[in-house]
Amino acid sequence: VKVLHLKENIASLARLLASTSHGGFPVVCRPKPEHPEVFQGTIKRFELCMLLENEHIFEPETNDESFSSSHLLSYEKITVKKLPNLSRLTALLNRYATDPRYQQLFINLEPYINKSAMSVQAHFSLQRTYIIFRTMGLRHLTVVDQQNQVVGVITRKDLMPFPLEERLRLQLAPL
Repeated sequence: VKVLHLKENIASLARLLASTSHGGFPVVCRPKPEHPEVFQGTIKRFELCMLLENEHIFEPETNDESFSSSHLLSYEKITVKKLPNLSRLTALLNRYATDPRYQQLFINLEPYINKSAMSVQAHFSLQRTYIIFRTMGLRHLTVVDQQNQVVGVITRKDLMPFPLEERLRLQLAPL
């Protein structure tokens, strides 16, 4: 599972977006140094791309968890249905991934994540998961274990009828 952290490195984020086509990502954090990372919410690919187009919100790494709140983008600036210019975004991601300066810069995702994103337990009913997708109009759903650690993501495509029937048939077939 590809997860992001509340405080994410710009170069790593650019490489992730350039190498995947995922529509959204679970965001995790470690509440205390000795604790495991736990699910905090989700963020959409489009929102991440819009954030990356605003270089003034990047900050150097700090020892504490504080980030400046003076550079926050408004909700309207990051919520888009379609990216404006794909070739410009590709060039931007390439620059961030290869330029050493961006290894030292970070972005605070906390103000932008959906903290009320739904998740399901790892052993949740497939039928109920399907109902949640249908009634809520979801594109992806984070799967967590009993400690709220991310163990997977279910997409709408995973629940489409033919692949689902085929997977069930293969799982139920005698070995």
